[in-house]
Amino acid sequence: MVNRRDAILAAGAGAVAAATPAMGQSVAAPPAPAKYAKFAAEIAAAQGCLDAFMQGFNAQDLKAFEASFNFPHVRFASGKVTIINPGYHKPEMFTQGSLSDWHHSAWDRRDVIHAGADKVHIDTRFSRYRKDNSLIGGFDSIYIVTRQDGRWGIQGRSSYAP
Repeated sequence: MVNRRDAILAAGAGAVAAATPAMGQSVAAPPAPAKYAKFAAEIAAAQGCLDAFMQGFNAQDLKAFEASFNFPHVRFASGKVTIINPGYHKPEMFTQGSLSDWHHSAWDRRDVIHAGADKVHIDTRFSRYRKDNSLIGGFDSIYIVTRQDGRWGIQGRSSYAP
């Protein structure tokens, strides 16, 4: 199977412009890998959670943002492990620390690396941008999306983001 990167390289530079979203825009979720075809619906649900996560985060809508989680949610970042439960996030998170200059984020990559009936692992890269669309930085991460009681949500993530 040819991955997205190899297909773009094989098609030449003209395909890059057509396949790359505008600066600051998220990439669309890629199709389910052939080896996980029987979990295509589960993968689509998991990718939908990542879409909801990013939309809620960018809107600074904490209720929508946390609705994309399954709890307890575990975050590995900045040299520590954080257990997140409902109500953990506060509005000031968007104006302090590593997000003080932040305006929005976008998915650069979100490739399924494992999939099953109740859990999907997604290898991601996202970028953070300022209001003028200048890049703050890009960060590799792995998101773990689970189905609990029939509901899909992001239950864990390991990120190199501060």
